[in-house]
Amino acid sequence: MHTFGHPVKLDELQKVLEKYNIALIEDSAESIGSYYKGKHTGTFGKFGVLSFNGNKVITTGGGGMILCNDEELAKKAKHITTTAKVPHPWEFKHDMIGYNYRLTNTAAALGCAQIETLDHILKLKRELAKKYQEFFKDSELEFFTEPENCQSNYWLNAIIARDRQQRDELLEYTNKNGVMTRPIWELMNRLPMFENCQTDSLEHSIWFVDRVINIPSAAVIPGYGK
Repeated sequence: MHTFGHPVKLDELQKVLEKYNIALIEDSAESIGSYYKGKHTGTFGKFGVLSFNGNKVITTGGGGMILCNDEELAKKAKHITTTAKVPHPWEFKHDMIGYNYRLTNTAAALGCAQIETLDHILKLKRELAKKYQEFFKDSELEFFTEPENCQSNYWLNAIIARDRQQRDELLEYTNKNGVMTRPIWELMNRLPMFENCQTDSLEHSIWFVDRVINIPSAAVIPGYGK
């Protein structure tokens, strides 16, 4: 998963997967427009998935897209996501368990229009991230920047606090003063329905949960909505 739009260390990940013969499927829901060593995220594994949810870089209101370079796998994915219906002039036959995951024509048209503005939106988001980086450069708060050899879409900007106490103080202060900030997602094993699931120590995940704050990240398009 390319969290907040920042590409993961794909070279290192692929070495581990090859060692254990595990297929790579990229969760690129947050990283449309992000590149790892000059190649778009979502195009390294057997499958990549993009999200067009309302809070993403571009949106169709919901849904997403599957990316796949293998023709046979792509055909099977399309078949399953279109109710696994066998083509026939009039009969309704389904040869597998299928799902109806298609975008409506209206949503797809909206997505096509959004893609035409993608480069401009990415430019605005990177400009915003640059301003944040400059603002926080002399602060004890660390602004999270794109990894080496990567180009991130900066979908969701993040800062890293000193500890849990500072994180909570910042969340309290900013939200009381009209700046919408949020902690990152709660760990799933801390939710009641998963509390008995097996985990390791999760020490790195806990470290981030205790420190990371997401800050306003919307790319404001001049004249939009007027």
